[in-house]
Amino acid sequence: MQIPENKKLLSIVVPCFNEEEVISETFKRLNIFCQELKDLNFEIIFIDDGSKDKTRELLKKFAADDARVKVIFFARNFGHQIAVTAGIDAALGDAVVLIDADLQDPPEVVHQMIDKWRDGYDVVYGTRTERPGESAFKLATARSFYRLLNKLSDVPIPLDTGDFRLMSRSVVDTLRAMPERDRFVRGMVSWVGFKQTALPYKRAERFAGQSKYPLKKMLRFATDGVLSFSTKPLQMSVGVGMISAVIALMGIAYALFLRVFTSTWVEGWTALMIAVLFIGGVQLVCIGILGEYIGRIYNEIKNRPLYVVQEYVGFHENGPAISRSPVVYKTPR
Repeated sequence: MQIPENKKLLSIVVPCFNEEEVISETFKRLNIFCQELKDLNFEIIFIDDGSKDKTRELLKKFAADDARVKVIFFARNFGHQIAVTAGIDAALGDAVVLIDADLQDPPEVVHQMIDKWRDGYDVVYGTRTERPGESAFKLATARSFYRLLNKLSDVPIPLDTGDFRLMSRSVVDTLRAMPERDRFVRGMVSWVGFKQTALPYKRAERFAGQSKYPLKKMLRFATDGVLSFSTKPLQMSVGVGMISAVIALMGIAYALFLRVFTSTWVEGWTALMIAVLFIGGVQLVCIGILGEYIGRIYNEIKNRPLYVVQEYVGFHENGPAISRSPVVYKTPR
């Protein structure tokens, strides 16, 4: 697609996984938003993260009907953060917007992000002031997670902020140079620096369908966030080990004192079992923390592709900006 020189290009990246119930409405809302962009060209990049429903067929239809729509089809499900990464890799825009397909992040808010980008900000991230439709458990755990992450992270990460954001070309190019596999995009964007600002907004309820982040995935995501941006858990395990060693030494000293200087020594196993279980529990926790870090090192040194693309649809002869996939098949217009 030939972009007029006097207009900048906005890339909108939309990861999708089994979104047949909402994706048509998402495309409609995005299209309405894009038609309001009088002084910007745009492209919409959908990433199908191995959907098993009709999402694939619907996305192909969107691309066939609109030359500004591009679709990346993964060979399997690689996860939300990897899908976002593939979209960032493929984007050609002077600015790139990340937005989920469930319409909880209103496309209309992007107008305000664009205004701040024009004011000179490289990153404009949406900060949720309200989250209707979410359970008290999810709200409480999300709030706790962001605050715990900030205490543990070596880089400050904005509170109550997801991946909904606008990024300048400088930030996007920097993210492309970061090859790690266990990706936590919002943390990576904070790490790169540049001029960043928050945009408060009210998050909407999910338009349709079910959340793609059940408890198991949320826990895994939280683990990635903590371990990818801090070595403090390792430092904490050392501290816990030292405390347990001091307690054990105190117990030994107390036992020796009773044995040598008093006649109240009672043979038994209660204190012994408590000590063994305590020390054993601390050791297992510390070994588990070490194992998580070692597992991440193992994944990195295998040097496998970050994702595998089955098909690129709607990309022209130049193809995506870059691709980390060994298979790059383009469906021409």
